[in-house]
Amino acid sequence: MVNVTPSILITDDDRGFRETVRDLLEPQGFRTLLAADGEEALEIVRFEPVHLLVLDMHMPKLTGLETIREIKRMRALLPCILVSAAFDEELERLAQEQAFSVLHKPVSGHKITQTVRLALRWTYNWR
Repeated sequence: MVNVTPSILITDDDRGFRETVRDLLEPQGFRTLLAADGEEALEIVRFEPVHLLVLDMHMPKLTGLETIREIKRMRALLPCILVSAAFDEELERLAQEQAFSVLHKPVSGHKITQTVRLALRWTYNWR
């Protein structure tokens, strides 16, 4: 078990969604970082310790999948949870190949928390 506080980067162009997820995860002991788009997320990953990324699919500048591809070039094992209200069959297939998990909006706080904990346990053996 690792003795650091897990840092979760929440990336979504919807500020309300970012803040809602932050308000859900911080009381559970997670450190959160917020980014409004994929480019901002890439900058944060370059300079901050990030253990998990939760990101929206449809954002300006870079989509969630484009962001994951770039992040995996820097940190191949960083788990990513992709969230979107609009998936077609092909997009969902591509997302499942690259992300730890794919969640459909609207998503419950319980489902986000459960998926975050599973990703951290699977990747880092966090309890």
